[in-house]
Amino acid sequence: MDLGVHLVDLVLWLIPGAQVAEVVSVLRAGGRPPGADAVEDYAVATLTLNDGCVVRLACSWRLPAGQDAVISAAFYGEGGGAEFRNVGGSFYDFVAERFDGSARRTLAGPPDDWGGRAAADWARRLATHPAYDPQVESVVAVARTLDRIYGRT
Repeated sequence: MDLGVHLVDLVLWLIPGAQVAEVVSVLRAGGRPPGADAVEDYAVATLTLNDGCVVRLACSWRLPAGQDAVISAAFYGEGGGAEFRNVGGSFYDFVAERFDGSARRTLAGPPDDWGGRAAADWARRLATHPAYDPQVESVVAVARTLDRIYGRT
């Protein structure tokens, strides 16, 4: 779940107040359950939230996908859907789309020089408001969810 931590964080950030009610997960290392000396190279988790939303996460270091990486997040609801995904296996080029029924609209796509924006935003916020930010406590819910994915609770 090395990369999966970001997916868990994204889900809990996008659905404010969401709490994970149930976790079902499967971890594999080389196609087998990982032993004490192995690190998983594939993980899939289904999270059921307290409001009934169901979230499915999957991560792999060894996915034979015909490209370097498959990175995506898709969201579907009563009013439509949206997807954020990498382009051509890239770790840097992404497209965001909105779905309305069978129609698809591109919201953003490459080229987009997004790489430094997060760091610049963090530095700007720190410079203008150096006090403790209680939003950082959201990482506790992410850590608890990861512990449940790994069967630690």
